[in-house]
Parts: sequence; C-alpha cells; structure tokens
Amino acid sequence: MYIKKSIKWFIFPLLVLIAVATFISGCGDTTPAPANGTELSGSIRIIGSNTLTPLSTVWAEEFMKIHPKVSIGVSGPGSGAGIAALINGTTDVCQASRMIKQKEIDEAKSNGVEPYEIQVATDALSVVVNPANPVSELTIVQLSAIYTGKITNWREVGGNDATIVVISRDTNSGTHVFFKEHVVQMKGLASEDKSLEYGPKVLFLPSTEEGVSETTRNPNAIFYPGLGYVTDEVKPLAIKKTWDDAGVLPSVATALDGTYPIARPLLYYTNGTPGGFIKTFIDYCLSAEGQAEVTEVGYVPLNS
Repeated sequence: MYIKKSIKWFIFPLLVLIAVATFISGCGDTTPAPANGTELSGSIRIIGSNTLTPLSTVWAEEFMKIHPKVSIGVSGPGSGAGIAALINGTTDVCQASRMIKQKEIDEAKSNGVEPYEIQVATDALSVVVNPANPVSELTIVQLSAIYTGKITNWREVGGNDATIVVISRDTNSGTHVFFKEHVVQMKGLASEDKSLEYGPKVLFLPSTEEGVSETTRNPNAIFYPGLGYVTDEVKPLAIKKTWDDAGVLPSVATALDGTYPIARPLLYYTNGTPGGFIKTFIDYCLSAEGQAEVTEVGYVPLNS
C-alpha cells in the first residue's frame, strides 16, 4: 500500500519550501512550552535530508493541525546542508540520513552548538532498476563493482547486453555517503576497501525524485532511493550480502528483522536536548501516532 502512496511525496518538498517562505524568516522560538491549557505557538525550521523530507512533511502537517499556531517549515537539500545549518545555527532541527561526523561535531562545538542525536525512524535503502530489466538480484560485491566502474554492462551480471547507466545522489546527500561506505567500499565484508570511490561515469543527481524518475524512463539505469520513494514504476532488487546468502528484498519487515543488508537509521539533530514546543513536536514524531505515519509514508517505524 505504501508504495503507491509514496508517489505523491515527490511534490511535497516543493510545497513545503513555498510554505517556509511565507512564515519563517529565521530560526524557531525555543522558549519553554506554555503551561497546560495554553495553546502552543511559534515556528520550527527543519532542514536536511531529502530522504527524510516526505516523513518530516507529514509529521509537520499533522502537528500543525493539532497546534494551528505552530508553523513548521521543512526543506530537503541534503543531510550535509542540514548539518551545516545546525552548525551555523540556522535551523532548529537537522534531518539526516547519515550520522554526523566527528569533524562536524568539533566544528559545531567551536560555534557553541552541541549536536544532540535522536533516531526517528529506520530506512531500507533500496536498489532499484527499470521494470524491463531482467536482473532481479545482486550481491554487495557486484554493486560495488557497478558503482566503481569495474562492471559496465548488464550482461556481466546476468542481464541484457547494454551499458549500465549508474545513478547516485550528489555528494551533499547523506544517502550518497551511506551507500559509499556500506556498498561501494563494502563495509563489514572481507573485501572491504576504504579507498574505493564512485566511478567517473556515475551520474550524480541532486534529489532522490530525479533518480527515481530517470530509472523509470531508462531501461538500463540503476539507483538507490530510500524505501519511501520506491514506486510501482521501478523494480527493487533483492540484495545478497555475500555470494552464499539468499537475496533479500527491501521492506519494512526485512529492515526490522535485520535480514536486509542495507538498512540505516534516520535521524534528527538539535542543539542540545530539545525543549519547549520543539520537544513537543519531536515527542509527537516518536509517539504511536507519529510512528504509524512512518509506515504510511513507506519507512520503518522504531517499534518492532
């Protein structure tokens, strides 16, 4: 069900960016929440991961229905941009699809910012191809070879005699970084090689929507969107951690039970422990109601 529903989230980042311009001129008010019986009011800015944008958008919309005097703006230029905004004090919440790096923590602290990490959901990073592609599964080693340029033709992995069109998110993306470490460099495998980089012919795109759209159009493309961006117009591949393992398709169930080998946390970062209505918002995201929305959007809730 969520696969079809996720299509509409392609337009949400644009809608939310328009909303940001109408009600936010700076960071949100972080004053303590009013006492019981007093309506919450103020604004919150959320910047960062393109992957998390559809989910943050839903949470923001539902929270604003409950608290109509709270305005929440969400934009998804990438995890790197969100972390930079956190460091610079220009966002209230950074949404990230990768963990903050030590050098970024050090830079934040030098600016008087104390990054505080909150996991809000989980994602099964999905490797997808065009439905016309006969390939149905790949190993991590094969994926690494495709993305480094060692394998360039689909016939080398059991497909058609056609050049592989390799698509990636751009370098500002947390998804780009996670895929590089865990797939391109084969983290945790006997063949792990931290010197490996994306190949020179990889097409880097600024948004997940563009990568999915290109894969929908191109029968020879391969891409790796978050689970919430997978539609019925692309075909997810079963992933084998090693040659001897069974191929596992990305899903809520396989991410929860640990059998899907490319799962990752989705994170919020704030400057110190959140307080006031920012805490109230994040508490909503982590509530049973908020986590139910995680499944609806197409990601994996925290509760198992």
